Amino acid sequence: MFEDAIIVQSALSAFNNAALIAPAFLWSFILTLPLYILVWMFRGDIMGKFGWTHTNIIPKASFWVAIITLGWVVLFGGNYAVLRDDTSTLPFMVAAIVFVSSLFIASHLSNGWHLFKRANLPYVALGISVLGLSDLHAWWGPMLQIGAACIGFFVGRMAKNEMRDIPGILLIVMTTVVAMLMQPEFFRFGQLGNLTIVHMLAIILIGALVMATLAIRNIKPSNKIHDSAYVKIKWMLRFVVMLGVALFVMTESVPVFLVLVASMFVLFALSMWHSNKSSGALGDKLYAITVLLFGAIITMPVICAIGIIFLGNLPHGNLWKEIKYLL
Repeated sequence: MFEDAIIVQSALSAFNNAALIAPAFLWSFILTLPLYILVWMFRGDIMGKFGWTHTNIIPKASFWVAIITLGWVVLFGGNYAVLRDDTSTLPFMVAAIVFVSSLFIASHLSNGWHLFKRANLPYVALGISVLGLSDLHAWWGPMLQIGAACIGFFVGRMAKNEMRDIPGILLIVMTTVVAMLMQPEFFRFGQLGNLTIVHMLAIILIGALVMATLAIRNIKPSNKIHDSAYVKIKWMLRFVVMLGVALFVMTESVPVFLVLVASMFVLFALSMWHSNKSSGALGDKLYAITVLLFGAIITMPVICAIGIIFLGNLPHGNLWKEIKYLL
């Protein structure tokens, strides 16, 4: 009861949330709503300031989402000294986020090798130092994080623009969400293993948005399934999804969450395959909402603002009418 690790974990958890009924990320989002209203009102001026247009906003803004997420996971992550056990796989998950983010950033740099010019070497050295200091829980920690960033950068430079904007960011989002579920107190997301229903619903919603976006952008409508068979299969998949939601709420298990989002993808893919109409801009809208909600759960207002700017540049309409055929 009075072991040092338990005391530190409990204290850190108490700082994360005032109580189980007060998820910190939700109240942070609510308190910053005036900022988001201003972003919505002046989104045109913001886009002009950064040189964003209706045609280039997705690649350019996605690039900044990856940079901010990389900085967040390196600078905002908690202390490895409060991990629950010595065999935690969280350092490797953090390295995976660093790798994927570095790969995405490097693949979208116009000329990434300019970073290694003599004038930029002090900044490169500073970045490498910060990466190393982000993981001091073991002697191999700094090598793991620095190695993940370097390998990701070089693979990204070789791939160039092969990593597409939206799937790349969705991969970063899902990797980060899984890491947060593994150990929520490390990311200031929850109290040890006890997440509130608000935490879990936010995670489930992000998983659903990611899977729906992937299904819409990758499955072509064909209307080849017979209606009677379609209805039966869809109800079966709905039951599987609802069972997965119930199990996840009860267990807060990462494997259950992964099975749940896989079931959601099958459900959405079936709906898309059976549909006989184009989804229009729905995929982009869901992507924008994903970015907005992702920024909320990691308490990064800048990412939320990017999601709002995304939404503001898409055709307006009744989102529920557009999306209900997927469910």
